[in-house]
Amino acid sequence: MPDRFSNGDPSNDKVPGMRDQSLRRDTIFERHGGDLKGIQNKLDYLQDLGVTALWLNPIIENDMPERTEHGYAFTDHYKVDRRLGGEKAYLDLVDALHKRGMKIIQDAVYNHVGTEHFLFRDMPDSTWFHKWPKYTQTTYKEQPLFDPNSSAIDRKLMSDGWFVPSMPDINQNNPFFATFLIQHAIWSTEEYGLDGWRIDTYSYNDLEFMNRCNKALIDEFPKLHLFGETWVHGMINQAYFAKNTLNVPFKSNLPAVTDFQTNMYGILPALKEPFGWTEGVNKLYTTLASDLIYADATQNVNFLDNHDKTRFFTEIGEDFQKYKMGVGWLLTTRGIPQWYYGTEILMKGATNPDGWVRLDFLGGWKEDKVNKFTKEGRTPQEDSAYNWVRTIANFRKNSSAIKTGKFMQYVPEDGVYTYFRYNGKQTVMIVMNTMPAEKTINLDRFNERTKGFSSAKNIFTSEGVQLNGSWKIPAKTIWIMELSK
Repeated sequence: MPDRFSNGDPSNDKVPGMRDQSLRRDTIFERHGGDLKGIQNKLDYLQDLGVTALWLNPIIENDMPERTEHGYAFTDHYKVDRRLGGEKAYLDLVDALHKRGMKIIQDAVYNHVGTEHFLFRDMPDSTWFHKWPKYTQTTYKEQPLFDPNSSAIDRKLMSDGWFVPSMPDINQNNPFFATFLIQHAIWSTEEYGLDGWRIDTYSYNDLEFMNRCNKALIDEFPKLHLFGETWVHGMINQAYFAKNTLNVPFKSNLPAVTDFQTNMYGILPALKEPFGWTEGVNKLYTTLASDLIYADATQNVNFLDNHDKTRFFTEIGEDFQKYKMGVGWLLTTRGIPQWYYGTEILMKGATNPDGWVRLDFLGGWKEDKVNKFTKEGRTPQEDSAYNWVRTIANFRKNSSAIKTGKFMQYVPEDGVYTYFRYNGKQTVMIVMNTMPAEKTINLDRFNERTKGFSSAKNIFTSEGVQLNGSWKIPAKTIWIMELSK
């Protein structure tokens, strides 16, 4: 979140004439002053951590009277928020990223705008937004969109209901508004040199419109990556909104989704629930075993936490060993890992309300008494977490097997989950013991993938072990092993 990461230019903390003049860092819902220059100033830190691309919460103008820190209530699509530094600061940041070989992902919001948007305040006609006799909120239930037995009113409530009262719901069936949104997306990609789009609240949009918008972008920019936020419950529910293998009337052309299933029904149960046939790490295995319903699950974006969910370290009861397992899994499993700022230094917070998971990264403001961007400012445990993330993320950057290789997983046994990332050049074996006691694994079981290799090197310790007999895996531990002949 740009407002909460680092304040590189205090002169834009308040902009005369804008509706929200708040600036209080001791509150969770007012502006704190972070900006794009602050992010640019910390690119050394991010690149050293192993970051290869930045996805920022929306940078488009949000001239609303309150709650403008999150950025999701646009008021003028063609302006970068001046409190973040405006267009020049954004172009400077993107240029600095590209010079480092890093990428930029912009946050698209097609479903709604803010009530102060000029097109809502002065509507060209009454069909530009979804109107109801009285305020009507979406049901937040995506099932009617694909349920063959659903009712028309349930489908309408899901898609046409407003997200919240301050965000009018756009009628994407209005041809003029649809063209406006698509043209803005194409213009932004060209103007700012974007490498991808994260599409907010994907399932609440008109899906036929989204197919048109996605196609327009990919036709113009074939290498652009698009992935949609799909906070839904169920594998079919999620796959429906992406390219899939389902035999359904509507076929999405969205390349990828934010993989809430591997989060909520995968890694979190693996670390929080006791092992059983239908519990614990078996849920992670089962969720990933359903990849057959995606056209290409390797394009999905995995995560441990984000700006809407409880901080990962809080979610797992501040158990550092579980933290290390989760990080190890995220950075080695199939798909693209998404990292939320501050998770590398064990930032905490539960999302009730969401402001508690959007706190400042200490050291990003000149008045901060500690600086978590430096080793000296971190506690020993925070620094250990930082180095754990840094080691795996930078190994991943140079690992062809993990970045683009194949994925093979084995059914968990007694709480131990083993999987491989491999291609013709490299094989990496990952063993995760989720149990509170040491476990022994028999290596003969993995001959399909280990055949031809004689040893394995732990990427953390550089210690080599033979690939024969059995291994004893300590309690609550993940091993990431590069195989050699």
